Amino acid sequence: MATTKLSAPTSHWIGGVRPLNLRSSLRPEIRQVAATIRSGPYTEELVHTAKSIASPGRGILAIDESNATCGKRLSSIGLENTEANRQAYRQLLLTTPGLGEYISGAILFEETLYQSTTYGEKFVDCLRREKIVPGIKVDKGLVPLPGSNNESWCQGLDGLASRCAEYYKQGARFAKWRTVVSIPCGPSALAVKEAAWGLARYAAIAQDNGLVPIVEPEILLDGDHAIERTLEVAENVWAEVFFYLAQNSVVFEGILLKPSMVTPGAEHKEKASPETIAKYTLTMLKRRVPPAVPGIMFLSGGQSEVEATLNLNAMNQSTNPWHVSFSYARALQNTVLKTWQGQPENVEAAQKALLIRAKANSVAQLGRYSSQGEAEEAKKGMFQKGYTY
Repeated sequence: MATTKLSAPTSHWIGGVRPLNLRSSLRPEIRQVAATIRSGPYTEELVHTAKSIASPGRGILAIDESNATCGKRLSSIGLENTEANRQAYRQLLLTTPGLGEYISGAILFEETLYQSTTYGEKFVDCLRREKIVPGIKVDKGLVPLPGSNNESWCQGLDGLASRCAEYYKQGARFAKWRTVVSIPCGPSALAVKEAAWGLARYAAIAQDNGLVPIVEPEILLDGDHAIERTLEVAENVWAEVFFYLAQNSVVFEGILLKPSMVTPGAEHKEKASPETIAKYTLTMLKRRVPPAVPGIMFLSGGQSEVEATLNLNAMNQSTNPWHVSFSYARALQNTVLKTWQGQPENVEAAQKALLIRAKANSVAQLGRYSSQGEAEEAKKGMFQKGYTY
């Protein structure tokens, strides 16, 4: 399809800085492509699954850390990185009674998708019992991107169709693919295009095999830039992503997004309030994300447990055309892990800690959260420069 690049008056540029690209000016062409989207054998199921995950007062528990990253979490409480210890920790999380009241989906690592509890029940069945949709991380991680400004791209498209088909048979109904964009590295036009194209190809392949794709171009918190710079980059990244999603005939009603919140860089001299973060983040979404997308499931990106919840709550103080919710890993697990300490006698207390955090974010999804009474531990930031897993 031929496209025409349109110019924009400089008054529309953030701070007078030219955007990385002008895909956002191509909305007529995007709509034209979207009109050709075919209806596949899984379309109805995809839409139903996405709506189920994006249900009021519920969000996603992300426990899709690779074995290496899970090992780092375990070592922080003095445990060895063994399959038995990984199984014990994930069993604690996935068998928490009542978790389904606040959690609608759980993203698993491949090992966990095929694992069972120590008493023989498949983890997938534990989730189904709580009416939680099982999901699966399908990317193969970040590698250096040749020709870029020291940036990365996400690998894993080779063999993805057959893997998705197997994951569907195992019980997974949605997928996750994470790539990253670094503001201190530019980001280069090459890195943004590679991220967007890879996400679009993954999304099309996942949908062809019955899995709702979570689309996640994480804009890393690294840097000392102002929030306006983050907004500029985020708008360009999401314009590119939706351009290629449309080109690949992805059904927008059958996807979920996992964006970063629009915040200043972690090293910026001034922190932004939840209200400011909500304002800039919703501005970006309203400019770039079609209302056909059922759910926006934010990542926490190294924010403290309380910060992530406060920011989510602020975004739900106004009416949105989407379900604005959470897909948190560390912001749901940090206190849980420290409460557990690898001791069987602490499992019940750790599960209660998980329910407290899950409920807090459930209430924030409804716009009714207050941080009054939160523990000091939950207020500690978890930012790690150049975080990968």
